[in-house]
Amino acid sequence: MAINQDQFRAIISGRRRDARASVARSLLGAASLGYRLAVYIRNALYDHRLLRTHRVNAAVLSVGNLTTGGTGKTPLVVWLCQDLREKQVRCAILTRGYKMREGELSDEPALLSALCPGTAVVVNPDRVAGAAEAICRFEGASLSNRGQDARDTQGRDALATRVLVMDDGFQHRRLARDLDIVAIDATRPFGYRRLLPAGLLREPVTGLRRAHAVVLTRCDQVSQKVLEEIEEEIRRVNPDLVLARSIHVPVGVKTGGGTEISLDWLGGKRLFAFCGIGNPQSFFHTVERLGGVLVGSRVYDDHYRYAAGDLDEIRREAAAKEASLILTTQKDWTKISRLAGSQDHPPVAYLAVELRISAGAQALTALIDRVLGSTMPTAG
Repeated sequence: MAINQDQFRAIISGRRRDARASVARSLLGAASLGYRLAVYIRNALYDHRLLRTHRVNAAVLSVGNLTTGGTGKTPLVVWLCQDLREKQVRCAILTRGYKMREGELSDEPALLSALCPGTAVVVNPDRVAGAAEAICRFEGASLSNRGQDARDTQGRDALATRVLVMDDGFQHRRLARDLDIVAIDATRPFGYRRLLPAGLLREPVTGLRRAHAVVLTRCDQVSQKVLEEIEEEIRRVNPDLVLARSIHVPVGVKTGGGTEISLDWLGGKRLFAFCGIGNPQSFFHTVERLGGVLVGSRVYDDHYRYAAGDLDEIRREAAAKEASLILTTQKDWTKISRLAGSQDHPPVAYLAVELRISAGAQALTALIDRVLGSTMPTAG
């Protein structure tokens, strides 16, 4: 019988201790041995240059993770793109997401496109081909800019700088990169310390030896002692990398009709929340920290494709619990916005959040500057 994401994590985390869960953990552990061998062989082939990496005519900055889903990687990609724009550097995002219908992006690419206006989002599971497409777009943009007034030359040269931000790129080693930033969720840093499918690790923690920087996310949801223990373990693996801490800061609530709701309004209100993300409990925890009374919730699998019937069930359950508002994540909103009517009651809204570096920002931005300085020609 198929199990959902929440049930699976209850098994691998050990929260479920019944006989069936114990058998399942044993079977998953056996499968994990094969996965570990495959990961080891693949990494060894790249390390010894027996598998080729492809370098492109652009700086490639990768944002990835060690574990599956829910590390806060997407907000980190957005932060990086905003940092590049502030540096007057034009970038494109490479993502392995898939297109839902002709011209329609899946959840994460759609969210990146919405949060990074003016930044091309190239969707292609083949990162080398995606990089080539992005570079073609850069060249097309450069050609279209010709003929502008000469006084704009300096700014145009800076914006023509080629920087590719590879989303979810740490394990995708075929495309050479100049910087590897790894997002680690402080609330669940090492994926129950087991590789897939027995845990959430995509590769052993020793993979951090390839990284240049680690950004701990959701640092406000764990104690200082826990943060120090995580950082100490990371330092043991790679003492040379840059370590930064970050938090996810709620910045607003928006409804289907475009109405903005003050965060203060949520205090004391009866809220029903739902999401289909990698770390749903973190979202619910954020809602409660804003002062809302969480009267009910629903968890769907990561990347879940919502149907109209799903939203109808959510509305009925929320109404039965006398909720004033149905709240979801911005990532989920990209998939249900066309299903949520502006006149529905309770209204459906999404919580917008952004990543802020709470410690180590100067070291991280200095590292990015060094990488750009060593890979990019001087303008003019």
